[in-house]
Amino acid sequence: MGTRQDAQRTEAHVYVPRMTPRAVPPAVATLLRRADGELAAAAAAADPGDRFLHAHLAAIRSAAAVVALRGRPSPRSGARTVWEMLARVEPGLAPWSGYFASGARLRAAVDAGRSDEVAQSRADELMACAEDFRDEVAMLVDPDAGFSRQPRLALVPAAS
Repeated sequence: MGTRQDAQRTEAHVYVPRMTPRAVPPAVATLLRRADGELAAAAAAADPGDRFLHAHLAAIRSAAAVVALRGRPSPRSGARTVWEMLARVEPGLAPWSGYFASGARLRAAVDAGRSDEVAQSRADELMACAEDFRDEVAMLVDPDAGFSRQPRLALVPAAS
């Protein structure tokens, strides 16, 4: 779990940050642990279909953690899948929703025993994206958990 900084007043009347644990709801923590387990299974899988399947499940568990944290949208919203719910409750993650939802048919093929339809490169890409998505969800759940975003650096032509 991450930490939250609280100010503590010292005798000199200077505020010094004090680290206290941030509460992460148990259901959210459980879903994130399950996502981690699926990522570990994906990393260990030699078969591209298995790697794809476990990476996709990890992404689903991560998305479900956000939905659990933010609350399910009302049934009137029309959101039926976890990807639709995620886009409604956390619009900043909508691009991830679109990406992972696009793999649903291929995942269904793997579930039906047609793992030969998954190319190694596609499985590796999905796993890398599922890891990135899991990390982004962790930052959302607990911004003080120790994750940090690296600044985007622009390439500048070398001076002649």
